[in-house]
Amino acid sequence: MTTHVSEEKQVAAGWTVHLELIAAILSGILILIAWLIGKGGTETLSITFYILAFLIGGFAKAKEGIEETIADKQLNVEMLMVFAAIGSAIIGYWAEGAILIFIFAISGALETYTLNKSHKEISALMEMQPEVAWLLQEDGSTVSVSISSLSVGAKLVVKPGERIPVDGVIIQGTTSIDMSAINGESVPVTKEQHDELFAGTMNISGAIQMEMTKPSTDTLFQKIITLVQNAQDETSPSQQFIEKFEGTYVKIVLFTVFIMMFLPHFVFDWDWTTTFYRAIVLLVVASPCALVASIMPATLAAVSNGAKRGILFKGGVHLEELGSLKAIAFDKTGTLTTGKPVVTDFHVREDADSDKTLAILSSIEAQSNHPLAMAIVAYAEEQGIFARESPQIEDVPGYGLRATVDNEEILIGNPRFVGIEETTVFSDGIVQRFFVEGKTVVFMKDTKGIVAAIALKDTLRPEAVSAIKDLSNLGIRSIMLTGDNEQTASAIATEAGLDRYVSECLPEMKVQRLKELMSEYGSVGMVGDGINDAPALATATSGIAMGDGTDVALETADVILMKNDLTRIPYAVKVSKKMQRIVKQNIFFSVTVIAILIISNFMQVVDLPLGVIGHEGSTILVILNGLRMLNRVN
Repeated sequence: MTTHVSEEKQVAAGWTVHLELIAAILSGILILIAWLIGKGGTETLSITFYILAFLIGGFAKAKEGIEETIADKQLNVEMLMVFAAIGSAIIGYWAEGAILIFIFAISGALETYTLNKSHKEISALMEMQPEVAWLLQEDGSTVSVSISSLSVGAKLVVKPGERIPVDGVIIQGTTSIDMSAINGESVPVTKEQHDELFAGTMNISGAIQMEMTKPSTDTLFQKIITLVQNAQDETSPSQQFIEKFEGTYVKIVLFTVFIMMFLPHFVFDWDWTTTFYRAIVLLVVASPCALVASIMPATLAAVSNGAKRGILFKGGVHLEELGSLKAIAFDKTGTLTTGKPVVTDFHVREDADSDKTLAILSSIEAQSNHPLAMAIVAYAEEQGIFARESPQIEDVPGYGLRATVDNEEILIGNPRFVGIEETTVFSDGIVQRFFVEGKTVVFMKDTKGIVAAIALKDTLRPEAVSAIKDLSNLGIRSIMLTGDNEQTASAIATEAGLDRYVSECLPEMKVQRLKELMSEYGSVGMVGDGINDAPALATATSGIAMGDGTDVALETADVILMKNDLTRIPYAVKVSKKMQRIVKQNIFFSVTVIAILIISNFMQVVDLPLGVIGHEGSTILVILNGLRMLNRVN
């Protein structure tokens, strides 16, 4: 239901733009006709056309202003414009009042159009949400059904070129899936039996059968849409201040205008027509339309910018906070590193055959599902060595494996398990170097002694170094929090180019360490996997989840990277900083224009038409300036 309602809102918003623009253009035509008739001397008929221009051009904004005034119980900028137009008509400035309405209507139509443009990404997401699916019957046939009618456990068929209708798993077939709707990654991913599928992604190559695992209203895709919608609806602290300030400012303007209607006549000896006219001009030029429009378009555009690139901000407040970060703390495993150990070195005894030793090692490790064992098997296969035997093994948790091969006992595990001192293995000191480099070393022992040492390492993500460098260029310090020992932590920190690291940091200690960093730096971000780092993510000024599209990441952090790409973090910071610059530019510009117009009006330099152009023109300019946030940030 959420998707359908949102689509209706998008269509309605599109029609609103067209109707407002048509009304504004028609108002302009009526003004031209009234002016031509007035030149011919038919004043009554001319005024009639001006009144029609008032009613047609000003209806939408007047209706909006009255409704908001009633709802909020306070006046707003739309009502200021209505009062100004009515005041112009009262003193006989029909043309000026009509021009005010005309330009205000044009400005309103353009504002609605530009704000709708910032919602482009959510509209594009909605178009990717399928509404029907092919339900697999017991006899093997398929029938097209509405997604809303499906329940968990339903068997579905997805043909090439179709979008995945719901979240689920493949039960038959192999295909390539375009995941860009979820994580912004354009390179297709191969999916096989038992692999997870997400609604809204595109099936490219093969027909597959899948089983539905979540209700259609609870899919990852629908959650992303909801997150973006909520982020666009949630106002930033700056916007909240402006909105609160607007009501007070409008009251001040109205009070000042009331004083202006009388005081200049007695103090400066202005005639009553001039006094009232200048009060009406003040009502126009002092209106805070541009100031009110300084923040929201830029914020919405920034949220859309991030969504397009797989960065989800959970609201304007989190977007603003990113730009103020002085330091970012990183979890190590699965964040700075891939979380998957790989073999970096394989060293054998001088009298041993390397390939034969690796084959025996691989055949033993193939019986275990430990991450280190799987990494060793993968390394052997890369070397063209595949396990053919399946020796019986004994798994000794926390230590290693014991096996018998050709009546010979083989031990594989840590130094204590194989009964050696780390520093005494191999005379060339190579094992000691492995430890200094922060690698995990697994030993293999036969009846003659240690036959091999296998060094493994959880490798850095390919983009980690460049991401840390980019953050450094932005003036942000990078700190790693890891449970690894001092040597491993030091090696990873050096390789990544981190400023600092905290080793032997247990999960329950991360929150305390983070609080210490916040007391030192002020604003500190935390990057984690969204599961065991949840408390730290919640404690940080900005919690950033490396989610790769997981539900846990969506629920945990303030900012979600839908693809595990660390370079998105400095990009998100750049988006925040640029948005703050644009907002400051808009506020400075709008306040300056208001001040100049007010002073010019008091000096009787600016008349009503020019005041209208200056006021409405500045509003349009700040909106267009905010929409620069839709462009890629460099």
